[in-house]
Amino acid sequence: MEKRWAQVEQGAAELSESLARALNIDQCLAKILVQRGVTNFEDARYFFRPTLTQLHDPFLMKDMEQAIIRITTALQNQERIMVYGDYDVDGTTSVALTYSFFSQFTSEIAYYIPDRHKEG
Repeated sequence: MEKRWAQVEQGAAELSESLARALNIDQCLAKILVQRGVTNFEDARYFFRPTLTQLHDPFLMKDMEQAIIRITTALQNQERIMVYGDYDVDGTTSVALTYSFFSQFTSEIAYYIPDRHKEG
């Protein structure tokens, strides 16, 4: 896989200085935000405090309809549900959120996070 560096256009220094003043943040953080397309206070507000309306439609994921049907069936039939996750930060967070959510509807739920050293 080829890596490509994203070059920030001219004027980024002025943008980051302005953003640093507007947000009362360090210049280094402002530069990172500008590189990610956050160039003003309103952009920063959306970046740091997104709303539910900003989320992508979950039905853009492949087979979402099938997943909903399968999970609904499992809940209705009181089948056991296993939440399988990864050991990295987003994986464990996803497991915790998913487990918490489904445990409101069933006690037939468990989770599994593989051992990083034994299972890779």
